[in-house]
Amino acid sequence: MRVRLPPDQHLDFGKMKHSTARNIQTGQSVAVQPRDAAVALNDPDVDRVADFLSDLLVELDSGLEPSTPNPHLRMILHLMRSHSEGRIVSPSSLVASAGVPYATATRKLAEVEAAGLIDRRARTRTGKSHSLHPSANLLEGFSQLADRIDRLARQSFGLAGPAPETTDYYFGGSYQPGRAAIAPPRALPEPLKLSGGLRILVHGDPTFMVMEGLKRQFEQIVGTTIHQRAFSIDRLREEALRNAERPKSRYDLIAVDLPWVGEFVEKGVIRPLDGVMDVARLDPADFHTAGWRAAHWDGRPYGVPSQTTPELMFYRKDWFANEGLEPPTTTDAVIAAARQLHNPQRGRYGVAWNAARGTALGHTFMMTCGAFGQPIIDMPRIAGGYDTDRLAQGGFTPTLNTDRALEAADYLMQLLDYSPPDILSMSWYERVRPYGAGHVAMAYGYTLLAPYFELNENSPAHGNTGYLPHPHGPKGNPIAPVGGYVLCVPANLAEERIDDTVEALVTFTSPGAQKLYAQNGSRTEPRYSVGADPEVRRLSPIFGLLDQMSWRDELQFWPRPPIPQVSDIIDLCGRELHDMLRGIVTPRDALDRVQSEAEKILKSKVT
Repeated sequence: MRVRLPPDQHLDFGKMKHSTARNIQTGQSVAVQPRDAAVALNDPDVDRVADFLSDLLVELDSGLEPSTPNPHLRMILHLMRSHSEGRIVSPSSLVASAGVPYATATRKLAEVEAAGLIDRRARTRTGKSHSLHPSANLLEGFSQLADRIDRLARQSFGLAGPAPETTDYYFGGSYQPGRAAIAPPRALPEPLKLSGGLRILVHGDPTFMVMEGLKRQFEQIVGTTIHQRAFSIDRLREEALRNAERPKSRYDLIAVDLPWVGEFVEKGVIRPLDGVMDVARLDPADFHTAGWRAAHWDGRPYGVPSQTTPELMFYRKDWFANEGLEPPTTTDAVIAAARQLHNPQRGRYGVAWNAARGTALGHTFMMTCGAFGQPIIDMPRIAGGYDTDRLAQGGFTPTLNTDRALEAADYLMQLLDYSPPDILSMSWYERVRPYGAGHVAMAYGYTLLAPYFELNENSPAHGNTGYLPHPHGPKGNPIAPVGGYVLCVPANLAEERIDDTVEALVTFTSPGAQKLYAQNGSRTEPRYSVGADPEVRRLSPIFGLLDQMSWRDELQFWPRPPIPQVSDIIDLCGRELHDMLRGIVTPRDALDRVQSEAEKILKSKVT
């Protein structure tokens, strides 16, 4: 997917599975040795087994005489490896890979097709030229074979013994190594017929940039070219709103930040999914509850979770252990740990967080209020949080100058004393960079940013990071505010493009696609089944933790309720609270001003 970027946003995430993790904002490479990258990313088991079997066949054919070629297996391995690498396979190239005479190979190919292991897809309008792709049966069967071969190898060479997490259970299904993993995504039976290719508007974050590295694979899967434009968060919203004013949408799919859903529905930017597709095709029960519910407005789904990424507290386990400190589960514990670990003379700081003026700080303040048990509007309290099902009814009053909101503001003021010197300009990526570089003990960050240190073995935080829900205030509870994006169909998309766009939407958000993103560096997890996949769980502790947080009802989106006016309130909080952090106004005065302006914003009509 070719990524076109605004002048101020030069992103170059690159192909993470090919040994280079890129800094998203600067484009600077973080050196990772090829072997290290392979270990860190834990390349897909299916790919590793296909390579192993191919190499084994070469050794057997050349090392033992007499030997007989296995054309069936050779063709299957060639097909599987080409599918993974996004290479087109023609009947003639598959016949050539069989290693037997042409006539014999042709018969063997017919046998493989008759067994239902190959799908043919027309490459031209005449239908005389075809490409060959693994069928769903082959993908599923080979995935199970790969798992069994991996298990046999461990047993035979003394590597047996399940990891601790394999004794867990997911709705009655164990994570034992023998359990079948999610198969790779299959090619669509018919290529998408979208004039000019598939056009997608996205945010320039690691998960969407992983898709750049998978361009060839997904173009093979959907059968058309893919064009992706990536913007920073504020410019993404602006472009989506501009696009809605055009007679016809320039994009087939747009990525929508969860807090924008209500605004985009009320402004007619996106379509309800149940008006263009059978929503049951998405398997809604497989999505994390918070992520799926956040994609709804007034009871109707408007998007499909493409990434579910809660904001967590990252902390250096080794630093905490050396100082005899417990994990910081409360805000008081954060301040105490930050005070003890803060040592500017040695280039060490206590905590990094979003304190940059505007959108970044606005999000931080809302989520901090949530950690103190205070929603930003007067939502009814329910078990596990606050009721978000009736947000479309409106009529809310802001609650931004309550005692709990003041405690949240005071907490941010205390954090200032133990933050890096550039904290007031620190936003999404800047807070994670010094953490990954070993200069910060704790950092608030979305899981999607974890690749900065999880995939860089040279990072001091690599293998030394613990993950927690937001540390909570005296009257709050542990919560992990859910962030991320849903993929939506623009309301002004040309009717003739809708059906094929829906097919692309189902493909990009399927378990197989989500697993592929994780295997190539993403640390977001919209689906329970992906988190339960044993290959995915071996990639990072984040995946198992997300499932646990979901089961404990800690994944919540009420701290940033997707009301139509929320973007204006986020910007308001980000400006006024920044003046507070700079010492221009007191916390009480800042909150009174925020409350007064937010009341006017909520009374205004959204158009």
